Amino acid sequence: MGIGYDFKNQKLRTLALTHISYANEHNVESNQRLEFLGDSILSFIVATYLYNEKPGMNEGELTEYRALVVCEKSLAIAAKNMELGELLIMGNSERLTAGKDKPSILADAFEAVLGAIYLDSGIDVAREWVTTQLKDALLDPSSVKIVNYKSELQTIIQQTARDRSFVEYNLVERTGPDHEPFFKVEAVYGGQVIGHGSGANRKDAEQLAAKEAYERMK
Repeated sequence: MGIGYDFKNQKLRTLALTHISYANEHNVESNQRLEFLGDSILSFIVATYLYNEKPGMNEGELTEYRALVVCEKSLAIAAKNMELGELLIMGNSERLTAGKDKPSILADAFEAVLGAIYLDSGIDVAREWVTTQLKDALLDPSSVKIVNYKSELQTIIQQTARDRSFVEYNLVERTGPDHEPFFKVEAVYGGQVIGHGSGANRKDAEQLAAKEAYERMK
């Protein structure tokens, strides 16, 4: 599908798609500054949209609604729909670990692209792009279903197993520098490894290990 926007300044497009892993390997600028900019612009655009379109909501309800729309899961879904992961310029470390499919990387890239679009064409074009890409989440944030695989896995085990033991999540390895760590985790039940997961933080790695185990058992 593509980004859904034609850049006048192609350097901005390239910068928005340059992941920190590639930047570190080649000593070039990454998309992190654009991500910072895009994060603020996204919050503003979504807040303005909700203020205008949801006049019956109070401050607390608007805050909760916005949080669902701009959460990592929502942005990752939008990025995946436009196949943004395939366009990312990544270093060897992320390519080898399927970085193009990681929700955190996809969500960050979405924000970086938004920041680049804003610099390239201004707030009105950026607003149109956001409302198009996040249309489903804006209309119904409950469409962004966040699955807690650790909880789902424990539930299915308790329904099928004779005992009530809990799944344990063991850290196998932590690699990478402090600013870009990488975790590998095993899900263990009854002394057996039932799932593997890896991610930029331990929480994500545990969820991916639980997801692998859950899908096998299901």
